[in-house]
Amino acid sequence: MSDTKSPLPREVADRYVADLIELDPLVGTYLGVKESHSKLPDTSPAGHEAHAELIRATLARLDEAERQPGADRGIERRCGRLLRERLTAELAVIEADEFLRWVGNLHTAPHSIREVFTITPTETDEDWAAVAERLRAVPTAFAGYRESLELGLERKVPAAPRPTATFIDQLTEWADPDGKGRGWFEEFASAGPEALRTELDEAASAATRAVVDLRDWMRDVYAPAIEGSSNTVGRERYARFSSYFNGTDLDLDEAYAYGWAEYHRLLGEMKAEAEKVLPGAETPWVALAHLDEHGTHIEGVEEVRAYLQDLMNEAIEALDGTHFELAERVRKVESRIAPPGGAAAPYYTSPSEDFSRPGITWLPTMGQTRFPVYDLVSTWYHEGVPGHHLQLAQWTHVAENLSRYQATIGWVSANCEGWALYAERLMDELGFLSDAERRLGYLDAQMMRALRVIVDIGMHVELEIPADSPFHPGERWTPELAEEFFGAHSSRPADYVESELTRYLTIPGQAIGYKLGERAWLLGRENARKRHGDAFDAKAWHMAALSQGSLGLDDLVEELSRL
Repeated sequence: MSDTKSPLPREVADRYVADLIELDPLVGTYLGVKESHSKLPDTSPAGHEAHAELIRATLARLDEAERQPGADRGIERRCGRLLRERLTAELAVIEADEFLRWVGNLHTAPHSIREVFTITPTETDEDWAAVAERLRAVPTAFAGYRESLELGLERKVPAAPRPTATFIDQLTEWADPDGKGRGWFEEFASAGPEALRTELDEAASAATRAVVDLRDWMRDVYAPAIEGSSNTVGRERYARFSSYFNGTDLDLDEAYAYGWAEYHRLLGEMKAEAEKVLPGAETPWVALAHLDEHGTHIEGVEEVRAYLQDLMNEAIEALDGTHFELAERVRKVESRIAPPGGAAAPYYTSPSEDFSRPGITWLPTMGQTRFPVYDLVSTWYHEGVPGHHLQLAQWTHVAENLSRYQATIGWVSANCEGWALYAERLMDELGFLSDAERRLGYLDAQMMRALRVIVDIGMHVELEIPADSPFHPGERWTPELAEEFFGAHSSRPADYVESELTRYLTIPGQAIGYKLGERAWLLGRENARKRHGDAFDAKAWHMAALSQGSLGLDDLVEELSRL
């Protein structure tokens, strides 16, 4: 008889991370695993099936682990719940062949492959040698992605036409970003050392040819083959995606109604704030347009990068010790300009596990050189501090108290985006948005998240627009109506609105997690406040909440309420 002790859930979760890094070196690079930096994943159907098999084996191991003594302790219980919920939702997406039609303006395999180069180490000649090897792997990875799409066509699971058209345009930009005849990979490799110049140039040139080949096939073969297919996914597919991104089985009709309730609440607040900015303005967006011309601006790309860095530094100084208790390595976060050819929205990348690479916020400039402040401040509270950076860097900091899975890849989109939106609201509550210009910008950003709930659910499930809506009451949503509605209730330019709608068609169910996640965080805080009464300590609650790792929305409310 063996005396070997069976693993508990955290051990099962950490084995999954190690096994996944072997399958997907992109995960390894994000975590700072040196051996991953020269490799790319198998993006073919065989790669997806290998991932599915790993998930199935891990779930079987988790079944056994959860029967062991000690598995019901808080830290093991939370890890086991997260791992089971995440892997079950992800397996459902894979088994439904969704990865055989994953085409859009972000989060596809080619997007992930290009983006990983921006965080791959490039400090030494050894680093650049790994970059050259990774560049040589790009053609195979792009060919594997094409193989997956070809199987999708064979199985009659097409992507949506509109995201496909946008992706083709993006590939064209990657092939020659500035019209000089050199692709994005070649521009990236040009910063490498002279000692590796020939090797890097040849590998980057081959990567660019792979971009062009994929673009031509997408344009000439794939796009015609999917012409006439739906841009929306319907209720069944939407429910599957919603579970994947939100970590709960949502009541879609209730969530849709909540989106409308938030729309009406925010519109009232926006009107009041707009009156302070431009008395007599017909709508809040007229006041925001006034700010576009006459409000506070940052001139210059480097200048806006520095401004955003200063904004995060100032937030850290103001919040540390008062509303948060931050470790020194969590206090470091960088502001950078995003490479061209991606989506229009800013984003954040987490620090490596050893913090040798800090957390980074990324601003896509979309060709602009003049940036209104009202559109930046609350967004950087969201992306940086106290938003994504404080949560994700804190997970990394307390990794030894969690599992590696909880501290890194086991995150639920709605948990993270909900925290970031909660962070914006917290800064408003704390008085950081006291002037009308910044506060109207914050409310505009909040309105955008409410609109996401309305149009993302509405157009994919083809729901009816309520009778009390000021916009096409009684009609059923279409992508065209969604874009018109979004554009009429947003300060964002037309190209941003178009990119947003394409994003919702690309990854249905993800965009609703901001508002629904914020609601979960607020409910958890309110429950904890009621539980403790006058003894409620917001700083202690924030740090405990940020140190427990990710959870789906139902589990999140339960755990936050206990703190």
